[in-house]
Amino acid sequence: MNGEVIVDAQPPIGYIHRAFEKLAENRPFYQITTITDRLNYCSSPINNIGWHLTVEKLLGVKTPKRLDYLRVIIMELARISDHIICNSVVAVDTGAMTGFLYVFQWREKIYEIYEEICGARLTTNIGRIGGFERDFSQKVFDKINNLLKEIPEALKEFEKLVMRNRIFMDRTVNVGGISAERALDYGFTGPNLRAAGVDYDVRVMTPYCSYEDFDFTIPIGSNGNTYDRFCVRQEEMWQSLSIIRQALDKLPEGDFHADVPEFYLPPKEDVYNSMEGLIWHFKIVMGEINVPKGQVYQSVEGGNGELGFYLVSDGGRQPYRLHFRRPCFIYYQAYPEMIKGSMLSDAILTMSSMNVIAGELDA
Repeated sequence: MNGEVIVDAQPPIGYIHRAFEKLAENRPFYQITTITDRLNYCSSPINNIGWHLTVEKLLGVKTPKRLDYLRVIIMELARISDHIICNSVVAVDTGAMTGFLYVFQWREKIYEIYEEICGARLTTNIGRIGGFERDFSQKVFDKINNLLKEIPEALKEFEKLVMRNRIFMDRTVNVGGISAERALDYGFTGPNLRAAGVDYDVRVMTPYCSYEDFDFTIPIGSNGNTYDRFCVRQEEMWQSLSIIRQALDKLPEGDFHADVPEFYLPPKEDVYNSMEGLIWHFKIVMGEINVPKGQVYQSVEGGNGELGFYLVSDGGRQPYRLHFRRPCFIYYQAYPEMIKGSMLSDAILTMSSMNVIAGELDA
């Protein structure tokens, strides 16, 4: 530091390192879902579903359309929840505590939807390899529809509070910027790359879960600064609401899980009331079924960018090698360059707008 100006910085990592990849290499495929919860825990369902898609790709599983649409609904709810946290914290770091307290109630409503589906809120462990454990109840659909009716007004109020606020703009415009070229050099993806002007989105470039069926816009910025990152995430929430509405309106009939009995857990009624159901439940959870040999890479558009799973199987009952592509780990490498020459208080805002989640950084 030179007074309040940052001369140089060094990004330390590893203080909460939990060796997720090595843990995963010593766990059956089902037990790895709970590990993915702890990556970006602000949008756990995206992590869960991304992992399930990876295993399904290795197994060659064909998923029904209804399952794809239900997964899209959950992942877009998770994206909204993630962006609510990021943008409201950016507002707090400029002094706008009111907006944070106001919009956080909508994150809680999203958590109530998770809870109705799977019984969990933060680390959801949602879904199964092959689908969901049960179809969505009418109560789930009612909660989602109520959210779609109520949250737009809250987002508008939040935007009125901060987006043209003189103090907020003075603190965020031309702060913590990065060019499109440098962002690509570092390997940026997601909102942080789009804020720099690059329209890359995994949902469009390599669609999964039938995302090609939906009409939505990829918001992009121009300067790659804190204000652009805020605006991109804010617009993405509106796009996510549109995707959820389209998925509900076009929701197909059919199964909520794929036909993969060797890996899809039997219903609880069977587990509790039949010996065969109990045996299969035990065999699947404890990983007593071999998977095919092969290497697959599956990525999803996480709350922070491209979340990838590189899985190598030797034909055994657990991964031979599993690598997580965590977007936060990549962003953080650019952090010193983005804050050099700025004020110390600007470094805090820059970190918040990049949405660096420690669980994803130090996996």
